[in-house]
Amino acid sequence: MNQPPSSSDHVGEAWRLHRPYLVNLGYQIVGDVGDAEDAVQEAFLRLSRADTDQIDDVRGWLTVVTSRLCLDQVRSARVRYERPSADADAAVAGRPRSADPADPADRITLDDEVGAALREVLRRLSPGERVAFVLHDVFGVPFDSIAQTVGRPVGTCRQLARRARAKFSAAQPTFNEVAPSEHQLVTEKFITACANGDIAALTAVLDPAVWGIGTVLADPAPPPQINHGPHAVATNLLRYLSPGVTLVSGPAGVPVLLAFADRRLFAVVVLTIRGGLVCKLEATADPAARAAATLNAAGSARPHPPQSGP
Repeated sequence: MNQPPSSSDHVGEAWRLHRPYLVNLGYQIVGDVGDAEDAVQEAFLRLSRADTDQIDDVRGWLTVVTSRLCLDQVRSARVRYERPSADADAAVAGRPRSADPADPADRITLDDEVGAALREVLRRLSPGERVAFVLHDVFGVPFDSIAQTVGRPVGTCRQLARRARAKFSAAQPTFNEVAPSEHQLVTEKFITACANGDIAALTAVLDPAVWGIGTVLADPAPPPQINHGPHAVATNLLRYLSPGVTLVSGPAGVPVLLAFADRRLFAVVVLTIRGGLVCKLEATADPAARAAATLNAAGSARPHPPQSGP
């Protein structure tokens, strides 16, 4: 369970306030929620070993550490990705390729569809471009801080972000429906409120006339569930996006939230944002994926703030 570490109230409070933001940040860089959670866990472990009295900005410190860890993961993954695959090796050697499943549709899941789209966009960016773009354009981190993370001059980081922006827009020109700054502000409040089960904070980011519609992927499919008003929408959301669920936003500028349970994607929530508030939510949930995640998680501990000590 998410419990503050007994050794440091400061680290426990930082975990509650900043972990949702950091996991979202990490996901934007690495494109994998498990890798993002691992990076954030390691960042908090390092924080628990540091002298927090000497850290003026804990959130900024954690942002730099998490970003560096994610950058290392991206660089490592890029090396693996660029290595010839087994099928490519077989083709060169004249051996037959591995057999494909009889019906590819059997392998398609909600996780596959969303994850493949995100990975395709991210692969267009070099590790430096990806980190510079995500930190600056999505999370508003200054270029001087990005330079510390990437280990390159400020001017170079600006160029990296510029190149990434061009590639990203060319790949998905419809993504920028919401200004990145507005998207980040709203989704961060939304994600943090859900992570902490804070209904007051969640209703504060909902428009007074907000309404939500929920669709379940099932056969036969039940009728969509519709809720009106901040309290009804927030109450229903927290039934499904309660503490223990990891929420991240989609690729930069996309008004979409992805919900994971035990690192398995089980729901996608499309947000309509206007005037800094959410005025409409359209959720699609896969109960089978949620049930499988619950079974996998049974008996295993959820991520928690690291305990300092031997």
